[in-house]
Amino acid sequence: MSPSDDRHPSTVADWDDARRKARLRDTSLWHEWKTLRRTRSAVLRVVALLAAVLVVFAQYLTYDVEPEQVRLARTDPAILPVAAPADPEDWDTVVVDMVGLGGLDASATAAALPSLRGMGVVWAIRYDNEGIDTKVIADLIVRATELSGLKNIVLVGHSMGGVIALEVAKHIHLDSDRRLAGVILDCTPVDLNAVRPESRGRGEDMVRWMRWLPGARESRLLRLAVETYARRDRFVSYGGDGRPPGIRFARLRTVMGEVLREKIFSRNAASNGLIEAQFTAIVAGGATNDLKALAAPVDGKPRPAIVFIRPRDPSRDRVVDVEYSHQVLIEQAGGVDGTLSVVQARNTGHANPMQRPVEYNTVIDQQILPFIQQYQEQVRAQTTAAAPR
Repeated sequence: MSPSDDRHPSTVADWDDARRKARLRDTSLWHEWKTLRRTRSAVLRVVALLAAVLVVFAQYLTYDVEPEQVRLARTDPAILPVAAPADPEDWDTVVVDMVGLGGLDASATAAALPSLRGMGVVWAIRYDNEGIDTKVIADLIVRATELSGLKNIVLVGHSMGGVIALEVAKHIHLDSDRRLAGVILDCTPVDLNAVRPESRGRGEDMVRWMRWLPGARESRLLRLAVETYARRDRFVSYGGDGRPPGIRFARLRTVMGEVLREKIFSRNAASNGLIEAQFTAIVAGGATNDLKALAAPVDGKPRPAIVFIRPRDPSRDRVVDVEYSHQVLIEQAGGVDGTLSVVQARNTGHANPMQRPVEYNTVIDQQILPFIQQYQEQVRAQTTAAAPR
């Protein structure tokens, strides 16, 4: 007998693997079960997993969703003053700016466009983070102009903000005594077909998430995941040039820090619910009908001037097919007797006045202001000629 076998037989038997498994079965929670043992144990494991999921979900609702619900319940649409008119004679006109998809407050955008002061006093709209009601916004503008003694209104909408501006314009033109002097659309998608496929897909994915995931309208975790994923081209490497595919974690940290700073903790970032409402406004495709409503005088008020700002090079706008919107606007507001002016700005992208303020202010000063002023003079001349003597 070898030294390794110099052990008592009972000791060897105690370490037998078969006896160990039998002992585990005899001491398990369900060792007394004689029938359906495997099924019952599987059910218990599923129940334990569901309990863990419910605990995590409760934490998600308590610490992520509920605080945002409380915060968003305190937001309301508002009009914020930005600048006085450059000429005191223009105190009878107000220019109201509306920001695009993902934005909440247009104040910073309007402040980047001091050339708007050439038309009148400048205001900015802050949306309600719970959603968008264009009739409420229109009523706010009308009441504020009545209190301020302003008779003429010019609306400015950047990107999706132009869709909102057109619907607000229709309410003001049809349902108030204020005179709508003009509507300026900056790279506005007149319907869903004008949104480039990649951006359209992201928006549709977001709406699907909103519909089936509880708390998606308020969740900051979901917003962090979606916004980070949308910037994946900055930190995901697909290989090539001798580099292996993978995630560049240093760049990922930079992107996540940017998203946290600009989209999660910023008070000027739109909520998930507001973004859903903004995208849904594009999907609804009501801009064409709004343009038709603005194409005729109402109660002695002339139809407004329509201005479309777009990049000269359409490929620089990676969100909206500006040539498509351009064509629709020509069909609805252009022509020999139309009220449309299309401004093709150099070196601009998609509705980016804060990034290209010089280019935007130049085209506003040199092309948009003269067009609206000339149109208003024509309207005044026609009104004077038609007045009884």
